[in-house]
Amino acid sequence: MPVDSKFPLENFRRLIDALTDEERRAASKRFSSDCRRHIDSIASAYIRPSEGTLDFALMYVPSESVYYELITGRDEAGAALSEYAVSKKVVPVSPNSFYAYLQTIAMGLRGMEIEARAGEMLAHLSGLKGEFEKFSADLETLGRHLSFARSKYDELERKAGLLSERLDWSGLRDRELRQP
Repeated sequence: MPVDSKFPLENFRRLIDALTDEERRAASKRFSSDCRRHIDSIASAYIRPSEGTLDFALMYVPSESVYYELITGRDEAGAALSEYAVSKKVVPVSPNSFYAYLQTIAMGLRGMEIEARAGEMLAHLSGLKGEFEKFSADLETLGRHLSFARSKYDELERKAGLLSERLDWSGLRDRELRQP
């Protein structure tokens, strides 16, 4: 994940040190311009999804007061610098918010990994389902064959019993038949 930690501070220092409103306006304008250039630089250098990067980058702002000025500041046209950063998919982070952003991103990446693994598991389960359906069909066929074999066995056993009774009745069962 790209995190750019270089930040242009010279014009921010001039803004803080300005003694007059005119100096403040000029320094603010230069600071806004520096921020826009830095945002553009980060966007072009680090955001390259076609090369396997994420589609956003973090811009580390080294001080809470600089971060506040960036988030609340406006450029010479009156547009919010934070909105410009978001439009370029550059997320400004401060020393206090940096860890929270990293944790959020890490959780998102873990969620994506879980989602990918869930897809693999679903594909595997789908394959198992197909195998189980074939096994169930084969088991059903075997059950029909066993049922048929059992009914034939019962039928033949019944016939054997009837034949045995007929032989007993005729008295030939235990006697040998003599041929003339």
